[in-house]
Amino acid sequence: MAKTSSLQAQLASYRAKTYRTATGSRLHTLDEAVDFIDTCGLATLWPVKGVDLPSLWIAVAGDRPVADAHDDPGHITWRWKDQLLDQRRVYYGKLLRGRATFASLEMLPYLYALAPRVADLDDYRLAYDSGQLTYEAKQIGDALLQEGPLHTIDLRRFAHQSGDSAKSRFERALTVLQRGLWVVPIGVAEVGAWRYAFIYDLFDRWFDQIPQQARPIRMRMAREKVLGTCLRLSGAAREAELARMLSWPIAEVRQTLEHLADQGVVFFEPELGWVIQDLAAGTS
Repeated sequence: MAKTSSLQAQLASYRAKTYRTATGSRLHTLDEAVDFIDTCGLATLWPVKGVDLPSLWIAVAGDRPVADAHDDPGHITWRWKDQLLDQRRVYYGKLLRGRATFASLEMLPYLYALAPRVADLDDYRLAYDSGQLTYEAKQIGDALLQEGPLHTIDLRRFAHQSGDSAKSRFERALTVLQRGLWVVPIGVAEVGAWRYAFIYDLFDRWFDQIPQQARPIRMRMAREKVLGTCLRLSGAAREAELARMLSWPIAEVRQTLEHLADQGVVFFEPELGWVIQDLAAGTS
């Protein structure tokens, strides 16, 4: 019990550092935000239930709910996200659990290696033929392949999904395409009623070096990198939590954790789940 209490205290202190909630560790500039994402490897834009990772919002505004007021200073995070879209300094898209996620360029090849891709610009068609993607997703892919980058309004038009009845199917398909790293937002256009719409492109056309970088990465290596990063950031997590966050089968999560344990990276603690070895070292 004493060891568990000590680990829990260490975990709270550890997360204060990785999540940037500790006093004096908040982010103040765009470059600091990029450094934060590069250091983390993975982070969310806002806190996401079921995704126990650092978020840009908390690193800027502190550990508090996302503000409704548009003039809250914490919403500089939204502006930074828009500024980063066309700079290729980090990845941004609806990735983990279909929610707004950042990834470093160093992490991106590992995520790509785990994606249902064969590194062809139009391999979304293979996914459609095998039943992994809907017809709406295939239409979106075809529109981007044929027309090049498109903002949301034009993308719906070229994908023949402009009608109100098609909106929800379009949005679901677009999220699935982002989660599979087929499509990525690359900018913002001042169009539509809100004068704001994402611009999208095919992932392989925008991040054209990533498929080649991912080619030599084996599946086991990619899983250990991604899962190890998630644990490095959170300090501790349970198998079920990791499986939900990454949308992996529980058996793959368990096997990967066992590999990491064999390497001395993590260990199992009944009260906390899988814990990074650094926490135990801090209690010795």
